[in-house]
Amino acid sequence: MRFSNFVSYLEKIESTSKRSEMVNLLAQMFSEAEQSNIDKYVYFCQGNLLPQFKGVVLGLGEKTLLLVLAKASNLPIKEIKDEYLKLGDLGVVAEKFFSEKGKGDIEFIAVYNYLLKVAETVGTGSVEGKINFLAELLSKVKPKEAKYIVRFVQGRMRLGAGEATILEALTYSKGLNKEVKNKLEKAFNICCDLGLVAKKFFEKGVEGLKEIKIQPGNPIRPALAERLSSPEEIIKKLGKCAVESKYDGFRCQVHKKGGTVEIFSRRLEKITDMLPEIVEGTKKQIKAGETIFEGEALAYNEETGEFYPFQITIQRKRKYGVKEAAEEYPLKLFCFDLLFLNGESYLEKPYLERTETLKEIIGPGDVLKEADRIITNNPKELERYFQDRIEKGLEGIVAKKLDASYQAGSRNFNWVKLKRSYRGKLADTIDIVVVGYFKGKGKRTKLGIGALLGAVYNEEKDVFQTVTKIGSGLTEEKWVKLRKILDTQKSIVKPARVESVIEPDVWVEPFTVLTVKADEITRSPTHTCGMEKGKMGYALRFPRVIGWVREDKGPEDINTVKEIIEMYNMQLKK
Repeated sequence: MRFSNFVSYLEKIESTSKRSEMVNLLAQMFSEAEQSNIDKYVYFCQGNLLPQFKGVVLGLGEKTLLLVLAKASNLPIKEIKDEYLKLGDLGVVAEKFFSEKGKGDIEFIAVYNYLLKVAETVGTGSVEGKINFLAELLSKVKPKEAKYIVRFVQGRMRLGAGEATILEALTYSKGLNKEVKNKLEKAFNICCDLGLVAKKFFEKGVEGLKEIKIQPGNPIRPALAERLSSPEEIIKKLGKCAVESKYDGFRCQVHKKGGTVEIFSRRLEKITDMLPEIVEGTKKQIKAGETIFEGEALAYNEETGEFYPFQITIQRKRKYGVKEAAEEYPLKLFCFDLLFLNGESYLEKPYLERTETLKEIIGPGDVLKEADRIITNNPKELERYFQDRIEKGLEGIVAKKLDASYQAGSRNFNWVKLKRSYRGKLADTIDIVVVGYFKGKGKRTKLGIGALLGAVYNEEKDVFQTVTKIGSGLTEEKWVKLRKILDTQKSIVKPARVESVIEPDVWVEPFTVLTVKADEITRSPTHTCGMEKGKMGYALRFPRVIGWVREDKGPEDINTVKEIIEMYNMQLKK
């Protein structure tokens, strides 16, 4: 496919707010793309060159991109910079300054290979090499094509197409049904590689999906828990169940293959280099050649044996100063599930078999520990265990069905969490994504930011719907720091995946995740969370930010509209 044809599809997708139309356009584009490169089209639509867990990045910041545009257009950098300040979109700046003259139609795959070459240029002199490669590419394309290349490099594609939308489009590109979509989703859940799923599907149809197997190095989408508000409800729903401690740390998926260990975060980013003691602990303690297991990492005080709160633990997720941080805040990993062992998937095996086998392969040592748990069908025993966990400073408990399989990528009642904050009026923390901010009034005028517009995720529609306006919980220093982060994600128009009646002073792409507390959930005529024709939405009352940016969570990992409605209904029972 010519890159110009691909760009015409991107334009149409960007211009529509209707998900059904977006799905149809993507499906049509996928059906016209050459099968041999279908994986690359999918990655590009995701804003990536390879699956996210591969960690391939272009490594060009805003300042470097300005240099690229100046070099490719033969214009002074000041002129480029001034136009950028005026337009707020480097892609539009590129479109304005580049000429059509003498430029032919370049193939999509040629553009992709140029960008991959940019990403793979590392080491001494790499920045100059990246600038030269990208400037060379831009000199070969037409203005509209340059706009989307620059946006891609910036990480601002603005298509509004998430994983769920792309999966649906792959299904419809072959004119198939919901059952096929479920098989595509199941394949994606065990490999986290939409490009691979598309390639197998286009080459061999549904049968090709059977070739996708679990393998160490490719993360598996994590299973998620539902919530209930009391021990009685949990026992009524699950019957006899395992009740595990809910640790206030960050989730790790550990992959071991021979002497190689890789660790992935909840949002499937590779975090191996950040956690050296868990890597070494896995090598020393795990008695298996190949395995994938999950655990919760917590920082602890070696002097007192106490665990630090999440705000301390999350400091371990860093690229620099890892050795010093590991010495100050060493980690323990509480292992709670086994997903794969020596060539065999454990996803379909019942909970008890998975956890008993996991216990067998954890050898002696100080880093990896089996997660604490009891098995009970007695609400009073569950209540006592819950209170004991709270007294020890943990978040609460997670109850799990004894005979349930591990359902990758799914949130259901196989796992149910109970946190202290569900008891009585709402004090539970809720993860939101920032979709805009307001510039501030009074004393906050000098900060340039006074409040945030926060949203939760609507899984069915694959969009983010507003649920709150937040103006408290941060120091002045942190407000300024947050504004600088959000300014790197500015959008001159409302982001495609955001549904909002409220218009902030500054729109931002849904990327930055924060944890907030609120007094309660109320019905709202102005927030779109759960809003339907003739029905009001839902909103958080008296919200305040807790802690800092949640780098361990992506926008699709935040609380959902469905959960907000469930929590609202729980309030009504009190």
